[in-house]
Amino acid sequence: MSDKLIKSEAEWRETLTPEQYHILREKGTERAFTGKYDKNRQAGEYHCAACGQLLFESDEKFDSGCGWPAFSAPADGAAVEEHRDTSHGMIRTEVVCSKCDGHLGHVFPDGPGPTGLRYCINSAALDFEPED
Repeated sequence: MSDKLIKSEAEWRETLTPEQYHILREKGTERAFTGKYDKNRQAGEYHCAACGQLLFESDEKFDSGCGWPAFSAPADGAAVEEHRDTSHGMIRTEVVCSKCDGHLGHVFPDGPGPTGLRYCINSAALDFEPED
């Protein structure tokens, strides 16, 4: 795992759009079916919009029908970290970027095999780099 990227909240506000800041730094979410990568079918890589770390690859993306980009596994086991989230009266597993601690979304145990996981990720937390 790479070293943590530490920035002040003022620095994050300067580098992120208001929507990205709300999602990545304040643990917000975008409305279902509104994100630019929900229906993206191009081959390529999904990087953290805050720090650029590779998070997910298109071969792990699937259409879950949940309204957010869904992946069955991160690109690298160390790309994301998971934390218990008890906000909103639910018990969920939050997914954050392991480099900058940016909130990405949540992971659920209802995905396809072989992992059985669905990483439900906000489009605004991602930058997509298409394959050449």
